[in-house]
Amino acid sequence: MHTPLSCEFFPPKSDEGALKLRVVTEQLTAALKPDYFSVTYGAGGSTQDRSFATVEHIQTESGVPAAPHLSCIGSTRAGISAILDQYRALGIKRIVALRGDLPSGMRDPGDFRYASELVSFIREYSGDWFHIEVAAYPEFHPQSANARADLQHFKQKVEAGADAAITQYFYSIEAYTRFVDDCEKMQIDIPIVPGIMPISNYTQLARFSDACGADLPRWLRKRLEAFGDDMDGLRAFGHEVVSDLTANLVRVGAPGLHFYTMNQADSIIALCRDAGVLPTQSS
Repeated sequence: MHTPLSCEFFPPKSDEGALKLRVVTEQLTAALKPDYFSVTYGAGGSTQDRSFATVEHIQTESGVPAAPHLSCIGSTRAGISAILDQYRALGIKRIVALRGDLPSGMRDPGDFRYASELVSFIREYSGDWFHIEVAAYPEFHPQSANARADLQHFKQKVEAGADAAITQYFYSIEAYTRFVDDCEKMQIDIPIVPGIMPISNYTQLARFSDACGADLPRWLRKRLEAFGDDMDGLRAFGHEVVSDLTANLVRVGAPGLHFYTMNQADSIIALCRDAGVLPTQSS
C-alpha cells in the first residue's frame, strides 16, 4: 500500500532560484507522485509576491496540487479574504493555516492572535472549499507553557475545522508516537502526518532547531559535531538516520510523510528510495 507523500518548498529569492525550483518540482513529481506541494508564506512585499508566483506555477504547471501556507499574525480579515479569493480563483483546494511570526518592525498583531482563529475564519469565509492543514508539535511549541497547554491549543485548531496536521520535524520516533497517543486520549482524530527534515548541514540544522524548538537529541548532536568539515561523511550518516526514521514512521502507521525539501530533490528521492516508500516500489 502506497504511503501518501508531500513536499514543502520556500519561495525562491531570485529568478535563478525560481528556474532551479521548476526542475526540482519536475524531478519530485516524476519520482514521488506526491499528493501536493506546499509553499511557505512570505509576509509582505516582494516575498509575498514570490510566494504567490511559486504557488501559481505549481498549481497551473506542475501537475501536482499546490498547498500554500497562510500565516495570520499581523494580518487583517480583509487581507486574508483577498488571499483566499486569489487562491480559490486558481483552483487551489488545500491551505496550510499557521499563526506565523510578526514581521520585524511590525507591532500590530492584526485581527488574529492564534492559528485556531485563522482556521475558524477560513471555514466561515470559504465553507468546505479548502482542505485545511495545521501545524503540530510532537516536542511542544516553544511558546507553550507546558505539554498539556500545547495539546489544548492543537485541539482548538481541530475543533475550529482543521482536516489534518503536519508536524514539526523531529528525530525521535518516540516523540511522534507519544504525541499521537496523547491526541487519541483527547479525542483528536485527524490524520497527523510527520514532517521530515533531511540532514545535510549540521550548523544550519542546529540553528533551525534552536529557533523553532525542534529537539536535536544529544547523541545526534555529538555524532554530527564529530564530522567537523567532513561534509560527505555527515551527509551519508544523516541520510542513514533519516531514512531509518522514515521507514519506522511507515511501520508505526503514519498516515503520510511530509518532506521539508529545502528546495532540493536528490536527497528527498534518495530518502524515499532507501526507506522503501517510492511509489514504484510500493504501489
